[in-house]
Parts: sequence; C-alpha cells; structure tokens
Amino acid sequence: MTTASQTMGRYRWTICALMFFATTINYIDRQVIGILKPFLESDLGIGEAEYGYIITSFTIAYAIGLLVAGRLIDWFGTKIGYAFSLLGWSLAAAAHAFAKAPFGFGVARAFLGVFEAGNFPSAIKTTAEWFPKKERALATGIFNSGANIGAVFAPLLVPLIAENMGWQWAFILTGAIGLIWLVFWFIYYEIPEKQKRLSKEEYNYILSDNEKEDKTQVAWVSLLKYRQTWAFFTGKFLTDPIWWFYLYWIPSWLAKVQGVDTSQFSRFGLPLAVIYSATTIGSISGGWLSSTLIRRGWQVYRARSVTMLLFAFTVVPIVFIQFGGVGFWGAVALVSLAASSHQAWSANIFTTVSDMFPKKAVGSVTGIGGMAGAAGGALFAAFTGNLLSFFEKQGSIKTGYTVLFTIAGSAYLLAWILMKIIIPKMNRIENLD
Repeated sequence: MTTASQTMGRYRWTICALMFFATTINYIDRQVIGILKPFLESDLGIGEAEYGYIITSFTIAYAIGLLVAGRLIDWFGTKIGYAFSLLGWSLAAAAHAFAKAPFGFGVARAFLGVFEAGNFPSAIKTTAEWFPKKERALATGIFNSGANIGAVFAPLLVPLIAENMGWQWAFILTGAIGLIWLVFWFIYYEIPEKQKRLSKEEYNYILSDNEKEDKTQVAWVSLLKYRQTWAFFTGKFLTDPIWWFYLYWIPSWLAKVQGVDTSQFSRFGLPLAVIYSATTIGSISGGWLSSTLIRRGWQVYRARSVTMLLFAFTVVPIVFIQFGGVGFWGAVALVSLAASSHQAWSANIFTTVSDMFPKKAVGSVTGIGGMAGAAGGALFAAFTGNLLSFFEKQGSIKTGYTVLFTIAGSAYLLAWILMKIIIPKMNRIENLD
C-alpha cells in the first residue's frame, strides 16, 4: 500500500541531509583546536590567556563574517553562497597546520571564522526554502545535530591523527573533508523551483504555507527597527557563548580538573564523545517537540516559547557540577544534559527567524543574530581565558570553572525572560518597509 508521504516524495530530506553533513564538517573543523589544546601547550607554549585570545580572534571574525554572509546569501542565493563559504573554511582549517606561534593561529582562526559564518545563514535560508513551517524546527534540529556529530567524531579522530602523524596533519586532513561535500552539493542541490528531481506534490507541500516570495532586497539597517530582530539578537548574544565554552574548554576541563590523561586517547575521547552524542538527542528532540506541538494545534509562538523555556530549565543543574559527591561520570552527565539542552534551545531559536520574517530577510536576520552570538562569544572567550589563567596561577583553577558553570546555568533563563519582554507575542512581519 502506497502512503501519501511516499506518493509526495521526500527529496526535501535529501537537502536536509546535505545541510547536516555541512554542519558536521563545520564543527569538526571548528573543534580541532580545542582537542589539540594540550598539544599546543606542550609544543608551542600556548597558555590559557593566549588560547583565549586565539578563540577571540575566531569569534570576532565570525561576528563580522555573519553580517556579510547573511547579506551575500540573500543576494547570491543558497547554492553559490553555501559552496563558497565551505570552500573558504576548509582551506582556512588546513592553514592552521602552518602556524608556529599564537599570532599565526590567530590569523588562521580569523579566516576560519569569516568563512564558517556562512553555514548557519545558508542552512536556515535553505530550510525556509525547502520546508513548510510545521517541519522547519525538525529540519533545523536535524541539520543542527550535525554540530554534535562533528563534535563526537572530532575527539575520536583528531587525537589519533595527532598521535600517529603529528598535530599539523589533524588540521590538514579534517580541512580536506569539506572538498568532498562540495561535489555532492553541486550534484544534488537546486532551489525547489529549479529542482527537476522534485515531484509536483512535494513542491506544492513545501509551498503549502502560501508565503509569497518577494525577491526585492531588504536594507540591512532597516531590519534593526524591528523588535523581532532584537529579540533574536539578545537570545543569541547570551546563549551562543555558552556552547562555545563547552566546545573549546571542556577538553581542558577534563584534563585539568577531572585529571584525565590526554595521552590515553580512549579515556580522553570517550567522555567527549558521550557529551556530544547527547547533544544530538537534544537537537533533534528540541525540534521534534515544538514541531509536534504545532501539528497538534498549538500556535507557533506558544510552541516555540514553551519548548525554549523547558530547555532553559534543564540547563540549570550544571551549576552543581563542581560540588562534592558528583563524581567523574556524574559531572560528565551534567555537562551532557546542559550541552544537549543548548542544542534543543538552538534548534528553536533559529526557527523563530523564519517564523517571524519573510524568506527574503531570513539570511540577513540570521546573520545579525549570529553576529550577536559571536560578539558575545568573543567577550566570553577573552573573559574565560583570563579568568582561568588567574585562578591557575593561584593554584585553584577549579574555582574558575565553578564561576563559568554558574554563568552557563543561568544564561538561558535570562535570555528567555528578556526575549519575552522584547516580544511578548512573536508576531510575524508580513511586509518589510
């Protein structure tokens, strides 16, 4: 018996798979430096403060890149914009292998940030083009889970390469993965209007929201007058830095606070794999939950808001991570829960952009919010590096991590409250001035 879904076709999920693998590659390339941090400390003498500044160079460049990326993707379209972004960040990732000092890593990291900025504006705009509203959060959760898969593979793959071939080859080989993706992107991707593999029934389903596509360009500055833009800006500014803290400093926390021997790669990689595997569940379940509520008749705003509040609360237990009696795997479990909750939150906050804005502005607004998250990340990275450097010199680096985990546990509730104040109701903007 043929189901309606089979008759309609599922090519849109092929597009989702392409976004998933691009995001996986994005995070493998992004996370390599965090895993290699112990190697860089021993080989090049890069301490906590210097490492913080290297991460800051990435996040500042990422913030600037997001402003440009969102605009260019709205202008050139997702096919060319996504491909150019991925090619650029793959080459920048490989360039880290040739750095000999903190300054060189900072330069390579800045180029990586500029080009990696294109991933999420491209993916969010692609989702708006290829999925009706009731499926966008799920599709976003799936492609966003690529960040977690990348974060799982990186700690399993990178230490082995570094041990057997040298840390330079870890940057080169992971950077080369993106070139393979480009081949599949150009073979399988087109916008729905031009995609010959798409059935008429699926095409009509994709456009079932009856959103009118306006191709005129929106002045970037004009988007700043909308409260919806500032709500997204605020949420990203406060919560993105926490994810980057998990990404860049959890390996160091395992080594310096939990006492994991980085030379024992199975022991070092396993807890990282557990943490980032859990985030995959969070990303997909967060998107699934709000999408399910919408299919059951909930208003879009209420479904997103309730889902985000739920996961804001499930981050809070991480503040207890440094308390006595938690134990090693208990601490890993708390980080896993918090990081998983972040990705569930992220799947929904990203989708609010296409909920509130017409398609022509999605890339630009996503870029603005991403810039805010990166700016917050830059400030938090510099703060983190100097805070940990200070406490490390005092012989109490655990105290520094206690401060950071407390901040992490409260950031999401604060963001949710402020977003609620800015936009009590998530009204959609139909006509941009």
